[in-house]
Amino acid sequence: MAIFISFKFRLLLLYTPFRHAVLEQELIERIRADDPRAFKELFDSNATLVHNVCFRMLGNRQDAEDVTQEVFLEAYKSLKRFRFESKLSTWLYRIAVNRSLNHQRKRKLERWLSLDFEANEDRAENMAFPGTGADAPDSIVEKKETERIVQESIATLPERQRTALLLHRYEDLPYQEIAEIMDVTVASVESLLHRAKHALAKKLVPLKEEL
Repeated sequence: MAIFISFKFRLLLLYTPFRHAVLEQELIERIRADDPRAFKELFDSNATLVHNVCFRMLGNRQDAEDVTQEVFLEAYKSLKRFRFESKLSTWLYRIAVNRSLNHQRKRKLERWLSLDFEANEDRAENMAFPGTGADAPDSIVEKKETERIVQESIATLPERQRTALLLHRYEDLPYQEIAEIMDVTVASVESLLHRAKHALAKKLVPLKEEL
């Protein structure tokens, strides 16, 4: 009987999602046991994921790097309370989104208090549309300009619509995971995305007319 159970367990380990969940649990237990190498493994495996979502939310590389550090600091402090109710990556996404939104609110307040309403040039430079090596210079410039306008339009969407759209468009996350990250229902995610796409289409009508 024990041999049969062991064999079934080995078969389950071959099933990638199950194996991934087991490895995640082992990693978290090592971090909780103060294994210094374990948290480095967590950071190395997820830093790009976290930085990407922070950058998409904030539109500025330096801000994204700062918030990424905050995300992992919060993760380190909170891992002892992690209850394995979601994937580790989903949990990190949620922290990254919340930290990014808090950072945006703080920046808006700072701009209001200082009456600094100048455009953020760094944002336009960083939000470049990736071109291929075969693209002509004019085509690359046009794509960059198009993506800059799209990003600026996305930035004007209501907070929840913008978050759902960024997670769906750039992070390519399924509705269920977006719902877990935003702590809403799947139906709410569908509604937010529908409204965001509708609003974005209206904002981009002038761009379509120019092209």
